[in-house]
Amino acid sequence: MGFKDFRLRVISRVVLLTLTISVLVYLIFSQTYFVTVAFVAGLVVYQVAAMVNLLENTNREVIEFLSSIRYDDFSQSYQLSGRGGTFDQLNNEFNKVIQNFKNIRNEKEAEYQYLKNIIHHIGIGILSFDKKGDVQIINTAAKRLFKVNRLRNISKLESFSPELVEHLHQLRTGSKALVRVRDKGEIVQLAIYAIELYLKGEEFKLVTVQNIQSELEEKEMEAWQNLIRVLTHEIMNSVTPISSLANTVHSEVDYIKSEDRAVSKDELEDIGMAVDTIKRRSEALIRFVSDFRNLTHMPEPNLSHVKVAEMFNHIQILMNHEFKSSNIKFNTKLEPESLIVTADQELIEQVLINMVKNAVQALQEMSEEENRGKVISLTAYQNNNNRPVISVNDNGPGIDKDALDRIFIPFFTTKRTGSGIGLSLSRQIMRKHKGTITANSSPGEGTTFNLVF
Repeated sequence: MGFKDFRLRVISRVVLLTLTISVLVYLIFSQTYFVTVAFVAGLVVYQVAAMVNLLENTNREVIEFLSSIRYDDFSQSYQLSGRGGTFDQLNNEFNKVIQNFKNIRNEKEAEYQYLKNIIHHIGIGILSFDKKGDVQIINTAAKRLFKVNRLRNISKLESFSPELVEHLHQLRTGSKALVRVRDKGEIVQLAIYAIELYLKGEEFKLVTVQNIQSELEEKEMEAWQNLIRVLTHEIMNSVTPISSLANTVHSEVDYIKSEDRAVSKDELEDIGMAVDTIKRRSEALIRFVSDFRNLTHMPEPNLSHVKVAEMFNHIQILMNHEFKSSNIKFNTKLEPESLIVTADQELIEQVLINMVKNAVQALQEMSEEENRGKVISLTAYQNNNNRPVISVNDNGPGIDKDALDRIFIPFFTTKRTGSGIGLSLSRQIMRKHKGTITANSSPGEGTTFNLVF
């Protein structure tokens, strides 16, 4: 190995330096020629500099190693042998660290390319931009929606839709909006969803954009078909017997006229019963049309601060007779007692009355075997998001899952008598209040309606 071993090199240099210094000291005390002394002194300085340089080489390699990590330069490698001892171990560890960093960078690069491919090939438009509107990411789907090949700043979308650009600037995390765009005669309905991100102290906005026009058209057609089916069914149910009875009465009158005789009492009773049936079915048809008109003409709520306890008291007074006649126990609970909601009191009381009446009817339909003590409860509290919630609960027979999914559809009803309008009206009223109404039920375990304001 010779002098390639670092330790031998250091020891040899120390020995030579010691000998040279000894010779220098000897020459100085023996008063040798100045030139000789100067030469030996220069030799000492040279050996000291060589020793320092030898030691600093190790520090330079450590500095180079740290710099390569700092600047992500992993092209270097370190000599694994030739210096002996711990230097071989140090260089070996340096190379392992460098290789690990290489592997990590390669994995990150692979993940980045993978995510980049997903973003660019996903069917939903994705757009990312900073506070100035400068675009960082725009995928293929977004380019196709906006009909652009490249986009540097979202302001360039003004020609496509000024409303879209306004929403892109105004949307905050969790916000969403619908933008209707007419492009060369084609209607495009865009659903936009945004979140705000922070990277290295800089704010960015990530927006997803999706054309939902075809889905809306399908749902609209489905809704119209369902509506026409229900209207046709209900109207035909009323018109068919009216037409049949009218024909019967007309035939009976024609027969009497053709016979040219007086009308008997029995014949008058038959005609009267037919006319009475026509009258009742006509009134039912009028009520149905009136309910439909109410469903399509919902008034805007007149909002004010309403005490929930006061509404509960009104409900109890109004429904108390039905509770007693049906042997139903009625409970109320408020947490806190002073809970207040911002609402139109008359509209919300209409919703609560509808909920309570449904509960009463459900309890009245229970058989003796199912009767386990009829109870209706009104509960009010604040949920985890500090939003007021009013719950209407009964311990009746419950609603099966298929029916539960459809109870808010207009004209759908699980009752033997009923228009199927009440719950649809209730949902519309809650939407006007920027709230929601949901139902939870299981057969045999009762039903709970939750009104969230």
